[in-house]
Amino acid sequence: MRKFIYRMVSTLMAVMVLLSTMSFTVKKQYCGGFLVGVSFVGDVGNIDVSENSCTTVKMKNCCKEEVHHIEGQDTLQIESSSNLTFEQQKVLLAFSISYNFIFFEFKEEKQLSRAIIPPELHQDLQVLYQVFLT
Repeated sequence: MRKFIYRMVSTLMAVMVLLSTMSFTVKKQYCGGFLVGVSFVGDVGNIDVSENSCTTVKMKNCCKEEVHHIEGQDTLQIESSSNLTFEQQKVLLAFSISYNFIFFEFKEEKQLSRAIIPPELHQDLQVLYQVFLT
């Protein structure tokens, strides 16, 4: 279970880094106020603009195209722990301790003290009380 959670968190972090550094463009084409085409990768297909396709608007060129460019991050910054305030360090420490108690098992081993010595027997108790196994 621990390996599965570790792999899932690692994969999620890799996807987050990939998406934060990636840029992409969305192109939308409107004709007569209605969305006609959307493209994430290539060009929006050329739509034949004629008087029949734009009956609601009495203009010859009633189509427009919107381009939304989402810029990704070019460089990644690594922050050191020296930039953290004292309160942030306390929160980070509390989180790491609680994470260890939740996901990792701690086995307590009982340590027997070597100072405990069994008592010496001066007589054979089975013979004294006449208790024998049959």
